Amino acid sequence: MTDRERATPAIPDDDPSRTLTVANPDDPATTYISLAGGTYAMLITGKQTNGQYCLIDMRIPDGGGPPPHRHDFEEMFTILEGEIEFTFRGEKHLVRAGSTVNIPANAPHNFRNTSGAPARMLCVCTPAGQDEYFLRVGDEVAGKDAPPPQLTDDEMAERRQRATDLAPEYRTEML
Repeated sequence: MTDRERATPAIPDDDPSRTLTVANPDDPATTYISLAGGTYAMLITGKQTNGQYCLIDMRIPDGGGPPPHRHDFEEMFTILEGEIEFTFRGEKHLVRAGSTVNIPANAPHNFRNTSGAPARMLCVCTPAGQDEYFLRVGDEVAGKDAPPPQLTDDEMAERRQRATDLAPEYRTEML
């Protein structure tokens, strides 16, 4: 046995209790959340990946996007349609369809659709947890084209407060 073989642990056996996941945003079983001005489809959740990552399909209308924040997990976005303005450590970057952005853990950032047209992107967070956070702070809607709920000023303030209150539980800090 070589030194490398001794230093490298064996790959664990396959876990047949874990199954293949096929994610389709048009699947009627997909959960859609209205949040931060957009509609987010929970395509692959941490429950499906044993907490390793989650995959979220984000539809961002013009003007939509979250406030500045940071978290201690990696977040990657692939722009599928349109363009999104990312602010990373205070510097703005316009990112167009076909590009991918990786936000390192702990870095202050946010994004906003300033293009005048709808945009769409896939978001991968590793490890998972952002999917659960979004489910707890957003409002479930019927589908990708469903309008956001009509919230009163008090209801919007309650959503912002809930997001702020739950943020530490999900390793997130609002800035």
